[in-house]
Amino acid sequence: MGKKHVTETSKEELIKEDEKMQSAVKKEAKVKSASKVTEGKVFVSSSYNNTIITLTDSRGQVLAWKSAGSVGFKGAKKATSFAASKVAETIANVCKKLGVEKLDVFIKGIGSGRESAVRTLVTQGLNVVSIKDVTPIPHNGCRPKKVRRV
Repeated sequence: MGKKHVTETSKEELIKEDEKMQSAVKKEAKVKSASKVTEGKVFVSSSYNNTIITLTDSRGQVLAWKSAGSVGFKGAKKATSFAASKVAETIANVCKKLGVEKLDVFIKGIGSGRESAVRTLVTQGLNVVSIKDVTPIPHNGCRPKKVRRV
């Protein structure tokens, strides 16, 4: 495998790098907190195994995301419509904290959590302006298998 080359950095260099990282994080936090977001987009990705909901601002920068696994469901329970409604409930709470009022909802996938997630967003008091299905549809499909010769 060869020798490993170890470079030694002084404490001063480490402190400078740490200060740069902290200033970058503070700038990002200021930008997100300073701009009051009133309109946003919600992307619901519902598969057979999980439901992932992402909240973005109108330009598409991610503000928050939640999945059925991060809410606390495990295994086959992640694919249920109940789990999707709980995920949508947590995203609705994040929307209320950030001050998001108007939402455009984009649904992708064929899982069981599609309708329940949108219903929960509406019942939580958020103003859903539009609902759009962006599930990818193949135009011609993949190439078929060649004919079997016996």
